[in-house]
Amino acid sequence: MQTVTAVAHRGDPYRFRENTVGSLRSALDRGADAVEIDVRLTRDGVPVLLHDETLRRLWEVDRPLGTLSAEELRGLTAGGVPTLAEALAATGDSRVMVDLCGRVDRRTVERTLDVVRACGARDRVLYSAHAEAMLAVRAADPGAEIALTWTTLAPPRPALLAAVRPRWLNYRFSLVSRELAARVHRDGYLLSVWTPDTRRSLTRLLDLGVDSITTNRIGLLHALRTSDR
Repeated sequence: MQTVTAVAHRGDPYRFRENTVGSLRSALDRGADAVEIDVRLTRDGVPVLLHDETLRRLWEVDRPLGTLSAEELRGLTAGGVPTLAEALAATGDSRVMVDLCGRVDRRTVERTLDVVRACGARDRVLYSAHAEAMLAVRAADPGAEIALTWTTLAPPRPALLAAVRPRWLNYRFSLVSRELAARVHRDGYLLSVWTPDTRRSLTRLLDLGVDSITTNRIGLLHALRTSDR
């Protein structure tokens, strides 16, 4: 049976607040092969784990992250928003998919890659986002592992693929068909998908032969991939 990489979307968000150390550790304890995290910069350039531009949804603080220093962020969330360095330490030797959120500029990419290198995590980190961000990652690190996020059925242009040199093509799960999976594999890429959460959608994707699934329900995915379904 094909082994599918089980990636926990922002950790284990149905049990713990997303993108927190507790969420990441819970996901790994429940069978995740890797965790996906969202990274943004504080005002003073510290990469931290937060999907949204503001703290409002998760932390009930109506402040944009980009206006806060790392120290201010720690105070407002009682240390609940981990830095990228803290997240890499908390995940041990496990794989980490770093999703670069929002507007990604050279500073964001360089600060993020600097932390990954400083933590000795370069060999277990892969980066995902849309083309512009992944072009910036490739320019900053010729050896980075990249999952190019793609949201249409039209394939990426050959020139873009040649510039980004992704290992993975990362599709919204609802776009994936047997034909698309076959095309991606025929072109020499691995196929990752995000973010199916129902038993039916997870089972369908497992049967299609995708290589990696990013889900909010890591326990269910782990159970399905080890069962006869």
